[in-house]
Amino acid sequence: MSTFAFKDKEIFYTWDGEKGKPVLCILNGIMMSHKSWDAFIPTLSNHFRILRLDFLDQGLSSKMDEPYTQRLQVEMLKALFDHLALEKVHLVGISYGGSIALQFAERHPRRLDRMILFNAAARTTPWLRDIGRGWNRVARSGDGEAYYHVTIPYIYSPHFYTRRIEWMENRKETLLPVFESDAFRQAMIRLTDSAEGHDVYDNLPAIQVKTLVVAAEDDYLTPPYQQKEIASRMPDATYLMFPECGHASMYEKPELFVTSIIGFLSDSTDEYDIA
Repeated sequence: MSTFAFKDKEIFYTWDGEKGKPVLCILNGIMMSHKSWDAFIPTLSNHFRILRLDFLDQGLSSKMDEPYTQRLQVEMLKALFDHLALEKVHLVGISYGGSIALQFAERHPRRLDRMILFNAAARTTPWLRDIGRGWNRVARSGDGEAYYHVTIPYIYSPHFYTRRIEWMENRKETLLPVFESDAFRQAMIRLTDSAEGHDVYDNLPAIQVKTLVVAAEDDYLTPPYQQKEIASRMPDATYLMFPECGHASMYEKPELFVTSIIGFLSDSTDEYDIA
């Protein structure tokens, strides 16, 4: 576990897996941290050397004291790759992390080998913007339980939430103390605001990175049509749908999540003549 200085802030990052394997950098969703990936590391680290980090205002990284845009997170990610002397990596991002991945690919395509986007959007739609503004209004109320109830249930599909209600109740017990923290809610307000200006839609045809775009059938925050837009406009993108799955695809479909990463990033068909 390490940190590096970015501007006047400290960014937390950690490595898993053996040196010499392809580097896979995983980018968190908005309410996540590097710890959110713990359950997936034993399997993924058999195939890759995993780089995890916390964005500004996340986890163990420094908190901000003023508004910013996602471009700052993109600049931080490039600075981290420079700091670690990483010329080229595989990049996986979910939700907020998918937005950062797309903006990074737009600005620094030569630093990427392949990319996977889970539950991502090419732009923050008025729908998602207004949902975020509603979240922030509740966050400012100081009611952590209310903030939980306007955010977490909508991240999951009705199928999963109903079938796994005991798991959801245990998760609520874990998350409520976090959501009661004013520092956490203020960080979430800044992170949510930072996503309002996200828009790479017009530049998608110029992003040449080989990409897997994964949608979830019951994702109400970033519906499947948004992933279809990305896949149809990028020249080297493949579209994949997870059935009966919500925005938190990594938790709802963990086996599909892991196998799609390993399969796509380990694909070697380019080495063979299959015509």
